[in-house]
Amino acid sequence: MGKFMLGQVVATPGALEVLSREEIAKALSRHVSGDWGDLCKEDKGENELALKEGFRLLSAYKSGKGKKFWVITEADRSVTTVLLPEEY
Repeated sequence: MGKFMLGQVVATPGALEVLSREEIAKALSRHVSGDWGDLCKEDKGENELALKEGFRLLSAYKSGKGKKFWVITEADRSVTTVLLPEEY
């Protein structure tokens, strides 16, 4: 059981092009457990506050090939999106 609900999980075309299903699944597992990945201390703190206050959550990870990608869960927890930073 995770720290919050993911809602509907979607991925952008760019993310689907460069990430494997396994990479996406691992990132979602890390995200929902509160492992925010490659964020600075301040951004990790913002996520901890967002858990309590119901704000948007952001995690940053790298694929096996070193491609950076994000996982964003909306404030209402209705949707979680896997995307590349340039698609934001």
